[in-house]
Amino acid sequence: MTGTKQTNPSVEPIIGIDLGTTNSLVAYCDERGPRILEGPGGQRLMPSVVRYNLSGGGVEAVGREARDHAVEHPKNTVSSAKRLMGRSVNDVQDDLAYLPYEVVEGGHDTARVKIGDQLISPQEVSAVILSELRVWAEAALGVTVRKTVVTVPAYFDDAQRQATRDAGRIAGLQVVRIVNEPTAAALAYNLGDNPGVGDQGSGIREKKSDGTVSLSTKLNPEVCSSENQPPATSHHPPTQTVAVFDLGGGTFDVSVLRLMKTEQGRVDQVLATAGDTHLGGDDVDRMIVELIQAEVRKQFGEQIAFPASTRQAFRNLAEATKIRLSAEDSAQIEVDLGADKSGGARIYQRTLSREDFNTMIGPWVDRTIDCCRDALRSAKCSVDDIDRVVMVGGSTRIPLVRDRVGGLFETEPYTALNPDEVVALGAAVQGSILAGINRDMLLLDVIPLSLGIETMGGAVSKLIMSNSTIPAQATEMFSTYADGQTNIKVHVLQGERELVSDCRSLGEFELKGIPPMPAGLPKVEVTFLVDANGVLSVQAVEKRSEKRASIQIVPNHGLTRDEVQRMENDSYAHAAQDMAAHRLIDLRNQARLDIRAIEKQLAKVGDEMDAGYRAQVEQHVAEVKAMADSSGVDPDKFHEALDAMDKSTVRLAELAITMTLREEQA
Repeated sequence: MTGTKQTNPSVEPIIGIDLGTTNSLVAYCDERGPRILEGPGGQRLMPSVVRYNLSGGGVEAVGREARDHAVEHPKNTVSSAKRLMGRSVNDVQDDLAYLPYEVVEGGHDTARVKIGDQLISPQEVSAVILSELRVWAEAALGVTVRKTVVTVPAYFDDAQRQATRDAGRIAGLQVVRIVNEPTAAALAYNLGDNPGVGDQGSGIREKKSDGTVSLSTKLNPEVCSSENQPPATSHHPPTQTVAVFDLGGGTFDVSVLRLMKTEQGRVDQVLATAGDTHLGGDDVDRMIVELIQAEVRKQFGEQIAFPASTRQAFRNLAEATKIRLSAEDSAQIEVDLGADKSGGARIYQRTLSREDFNTMIGPWVDRTIDCCRDALRSAKCSVDDIDRVVMVGGSTRIPLVRDRVGGLFETEPYTALNPDEVVALGAAVQGSILAGINRDMLLLDVIPLSLGIETMGGAVSKLIMSNSTIPAQATEMFSTYADGQTNIKVHVLQGERELVSDCRSLGEFELKGIPPMPAGLPKVEVTFLVDANGVLSVQAVEKRSEKRASIQIVPNHGLTRDEVQRMENDSYAHAAQDMAAHRLIDLRNQARLDIRAIEKQLAKVGDEMDAGYRAQVEQHVAEVKAMADSSGVDPDKFHEALDAMDKSTVRLAELAITMTLREEQA
């Protein structure tokens, strides 16, 4: 990340670069694992776009600035240069209709971009992008960067790969290795080095919504019995077959890989690849834009014009709508088109539902699934032969895409790593191997730090303890804290301390749409599964309604072994203090639940109680309330007061039950 210095300055860094058609990224891997290196303003993705000066040919803008104003400068803004790398004009005839700038034939029968009187090679355009990423890396690491690993599509031929090396050389970088993008994605998950088998959970990080309440306390906690646990040790097969589904902004490809570990090292073989170089998230944006434009014309007249600024606004709005529909059930669209000739407002509004969105993009998703079937046939594989499915590319966040891919391959695909970043992370892993950096992954053999979830009051309930051998699995039952709660937030944590504030947040998701019930009645089953590759899958299921949600996480990234040791030492040093704090949280939660139940009973039968008994109960409740609201209460005295209150209300509970039975018989 920006400002992060290299941990071992004696080792010359080898960065990893994902030189993408739509976006490019740079990453670095050291003993903490791979991480994306950020640019100015915290940018992680750099649009693969360069704007040149029309007269002199010099570079005017790179990345986001060039992309955001591409509509205003169509003839001198170069995007998708990757399509032209190592190709002739004849090779890219099908691409020319999609490119707003002019492409002509240059020397040695290669494609060139013509801007004004200057011919610019695709390698030079890519070199500008690589140079900018190099600047990002040097600022983040604090050292000069000379070497890189660059990823390319699996279908790139020798000419395209050599063109990629040439782009690096022009940028002042030595490309020490060209890695296939699907292989890089597998490397990021450590597949092939430590393959294993087992079902995976997946899920989407859903947006927080108002009124979401955390899980309360454990309800009949039960860790999975040993016979349901995956074996403590597993035999990792030397060969694994992986499908990598890569759906980006402008292109799609699916690759079937055979990952083999031999005595000579790792061998990665591409068995088959299939895809479409004009299939991606841009198509979805275009569908939404066309829908908006058609409805605007229908509402305000066929002759309405859309200037460049409006077209760019439509594109931005379409992309934002697509992203929102990956997390929400509907998205609001509103466009202010300004006043008409008579001064009246022209505002276009509509709601696009997830269901309508899925219907619209269904044929688009079908095309990707057809390509997957083609790749399986070419690889002479069946669905049963595929051990893992890895999702790559931002468009794989779309729920329908994940559902259809999971349905085709009959397994939940890997989604733990950011699909935009997974290829760059894998390139960084390859760079660390070539640099000789110790890349021991923290979760290869055992879980270094306990894994759990947040419960009400900021406590941590641990499900899988540190030093558990992987694969590992645990299940516990929880319930709600508030009456009528329909959304439950599940916050996943890593660490040895007892409070959320002292642990590391790994991610969170929401279990939505459970029927409203009294507090404590819903039964929420939370399952943690860490597979042999160190991927943590967390699933929550409300047992009465069968509503479920899940998430995947790779919890080892970002911690060195020294940091793990420090966290363990902190847990020992603060053990008594942490346990007391956790105990107080549990007592407060229990007290508030009990008080709520007692107050309901008092409202129901209070008139039938003698004044002395009612005053006694109310005094106990007041004492417990005061302790629950106090920050310096003694846990033992709190427990005694809570126990006294519970014992004093036995007769109250009997009166409430008697009245309920009487009402039912009446």
